[in-house]
Amino acid sequence: MSDEPPWEPPVAGDEIGHLLGALDRQRMTFWWKAEGLDAAGLSARVGASSLTLGGLLKHLTGVEVTAGTWRMDGSSPGSPWTDVDWEAQPDWDFTSAADDSPEQLYSGYVEAVAATRARQRAYIEEHGLDHIIEWGKQWGVDMSLRRMLFDILEEYARHTGHADLLREAVDGRVGEDPPPDWAPPAEWT
Repeated sequence: MSDEPPWEPPVAGDEIGHLLGALDRQRMTFWWKAEGLDAAGLSARVGASSLTLGGLLKHLTGVEVTAGTWRMDGSSPGSPWTDVDWEAQPDWDFTSAADDSPEQLYSGYVEAVAATRARQRAYIEEHGLDHIIEWGKQWGVDMSLRRMLFDILEEYARHTGHADLLREAVDGRVGEDPPPDWAPPAEWT
């Protein structure tokens, strides 16, 4: 058993271990930055930005859901993601979060990450990182699963930085990593 915290990627692993470990680190750090707030904390803003932790939670829930379904294998992400007119409401996930309770935002995110982690790991085991996924086909591009996972990692890195600023403004929580006694949601282990 390792003494490393669950968010720490492998120090000397293979490509899959490093990629999934880095992605999980971003997921867990984002969660630590967003967890445990009430509706006021989730709707707090910084400066002129309309970005909120609640909006980020809902947006990244959508990223997870679509990354584990239609982007990967063409399957439907289901409602509410298929019910939205994304052309007319491109920021729906960010803006509609204000209508959701903290419990809805938190449980939706935790469940989406758990399901997507499991689906991606199974998909990698069956097909490997070089497998061409559905996502690129809309642009006439052969996109590998590896590329999509790196895109998600980049998206998380950007939004975890946003969450850093927002959480500090809400209650002063700062830091690169969760404290040593912190644990991710049980659904992720």
